[in-house]
Amino acid sequence: MGEYVNQIDGVVLTPLKIIPNPKGDILHALKQSDSSFNEFGEVYFSFIHRDEIKGWKKHTKMTLNIVVPIGEIQFFVYDDREQSETKGKMFNVKLSKNNYQRLSLSPGLWMAFKGLESDNMLMNFADIEHDSEESINAELTAFDWN
Repeated sequence: MGEYVNQIDGVVLTPLKIIPNPKGDILHALKQSDSSFNEFGEVYFSFIHRDEIKGWKKHTKMTLNIVVPIGEIQFFVYDDREQSETKGKMFNVKLSKNNYQRLSLSPGLWMAFKGLESDNMLMNFADIEHDSEESINAELTAFDWN
């Protein structure tokens, strides 16, 4: 289970612009004109400590748009959607300011992530507001990512 692939249907990596500034850089995240923009629901920040893992979580309605402006986080995405061409495949990517991209995930994909530095923060620009009834959690052992 979980053969790694370079792309999963419903996962988009978008290179983002960093505008250098001597007083502090400006990091773009998402524009209304971006193809990954759907609607605005909420924006939240999530911190994760080094070597800690959060997941597995699957959103049934929410589209995620994740950037990592602080630290480095490794994301794992597993596709178990019945009608998907990439069913049974695993995708992973490390995001940071040095690899500054937006990770966009369609609903129905499982995600877990691991903190790689001492301070790690992600921002998610979601298309709907948080609803605890809209997501499913699974144990870290549910999918083999090694």
